[in-house]
Amino acid sequence: MQKNPADCTSMADIRAEIDRLDRALMTLFAERWAYIDRAAEIKKPAGLKADIPARVHEVRRNARKNAEKAGLDPDFYEEIWTRLIQHSIEREQVVLGEIET
Repeated sequence: MQKNPADCTSMADIRAEIDRLDRALMTLFAERWAYIDRAAEIKKPAGLKADIPARVHEVRRNARKNAEKAGLDPDFYEEIWTRLIQHSIEREQVVLGEIET
């Protein structure tokens, strides 16, 4: 049963909730990854490149804004999203034939 942080009375409770959240995050990342794969499929016949700098900038800006709204460190989360974006671009580059594996 899901608990709020204030309802946790032991480290076992805390760890169980963190593990639950980690599983949920992985599910969300898997869903995001499916969209990345689909983006590459759409980009290929459209002749679009994997790396579209304006979109990269927009996603990074969104990460900062979303972090700030959530009361989180925007620099830290922009750094995480920068890695996530780069990994996504590399995947698209393979699918699009821009780089070989």
